[in-house]
Amino acid sequence: MDATPSSSRVRRSLTPLAAGVCAITLAGGCAGPGPAPSAAPAQQAAVSPAAGDLEDRYQAVIKDVLPSVVQIGAGDGLGSGIVYDDKGHIVTNAHVVGDEKSFDVSVATGEKVLKASLVSSYPEQDLAVIRLDDLPDGLRAAEFGDTDEVEVGQIVLAMGSPLGLSSSVTQGIVSAVGRTVSESSSGGGTGATLADMVQTSAAINPGNSGGALVNLDSEVIGIPTLAATDPQLGDSAAPGIGFAIPVSMVRTVADQIIESGKVTDSGRAALNITGRTVVDDAYRPAGVAIVSVEKGGAAEKAGLRAGDIITRIGDTRITTITSLSEALAGDKPGQEVRVTYTRGDTAKTAGVTLGEI
Repeated sequence: MDATPSSSRVRRSLTPLAAGVCAITLAGGCAGPGPAPSAAPAQQAAVSPAAGDLEDRYQAVIKDVLPSVVQIGAGDGLGSGIVYDDKGHIVTNAHVVGDEKSFDVSVATGEKVLKASLVSSYPEQDLAVIRLDDLPDGLRAAEFGDTDEVEVGQIVLAMGSPLGLSSSVTQGIVSAVGRTVSESSSGGGTGATLADMVQTSAAINPGNSGGALVNLDSEVIGIPTLAATDPQLGDSAAPGIGFAIPVSMVRTVADQIIESGKVTDSGRAALNITGRTVVDDAYRPAGVAIVSVEKGGAAEKAGLRAGDIITRIGDTRITTITSLSEALAGDKPGQEVRVTYTRGDTAKTAGVTLGEI
């Protein structure tokens, strides 16, 4: 599945679609005399309070969280961010900040556009932290939830600035957890392979990147980052399939950046190589050729060297650089994996203790 970053690079007009509501009326047959027709109003009375309760919860969540979601202008790009703490740190996507060092930030607590500066960007996980130069009155940090409590079927709200429409909210459910998705390196993407992503049916459009995916307890459970595209529809957006970086990774990266100015412990496994995709005689991707090995890194310690072609990690076939990244995405540094590779015309295997990105 291909996925594209959802930060807005152009301003577009939006033609709103009216949401149609289908009213269902129960039609009764001739069941006999008496008050049978009153069944429909009774059912309606039973349903309405529940619908009202859910609507009240939506509105309470929006009131709690939306003031902590900001709009970020980065050069010609536009994205979203979340107020992380009371010191003015804002967490967002690396592809939102791009190569910029300073930003225009619009917060829900005031009309004035604020200035912010880059603290650090970590493209390997598509996360970044910026900091407001001056703190406005009423700035509110969001409350962050627990990744372990995210379950399929939970109702969630996505908050951000899709297509430049600030403070927008969409609704859906958690469709799946634990997804591994590779981000395109075109269109402003980082090319990162992201593990343990939260899949959601809440609409994620350009400009939502870096915003908030929120549960009904007003807790941020992820940062909307990617929207799936459908190759059969000319790579247009696949409705109802979006992905958010889980809150556990957001906290890990943001806390390190705020404390040290950079990520010091990524928790991401690596072979510590540079490589390139190779093709077979039919020009089909057939493996990853090692271009160089990091001195003292995982591959070198296991005896791999430049020119070797990696074809499997464990039982997973490796055909491209992307498939290699995806195979390693769920592993941890220090874990041992079996690497199958060819050297010349000879197939070999090696046990490799994984290093760190």
